[in-house]
Amino acid sequence: MRATMMYAAGDVGVENVPDATLVEPTDALIRIARACVTVRGGPAPVRAYIEELLPDVLEGRIEPGLVFDRVVSIEEVPAGYQAMNRLESIKVMVQP
Repeated sequence: MRATMMYAAGDVGVENVPDATLVEPTDALIRIARACVTVRGGPAPVRAYIEELLPDVLEGRIEPGLVFDRVVSIEEVPAGYQAMNRLESIKVMVQP
């Protein structure tokens, strides 16, 4: 029985499968010649941490500048999302 991993369109997943065979038309067998590190992103659970961390940001105990690489006004939020989608920005800060 084959273990199935679910990936979205455009994702690449790597599985170590003993005695691998092609089962699906989208399967590929590859030989890893060198190891590398991959960083994957996804939606951050901001609401889960905002109450705890926002006071530290506002008081200067945490420097969000290490994460944010663009600042936009509330009117520029759509442009900020577009910049992240085009990979022109990593994370955009909205400043009132």
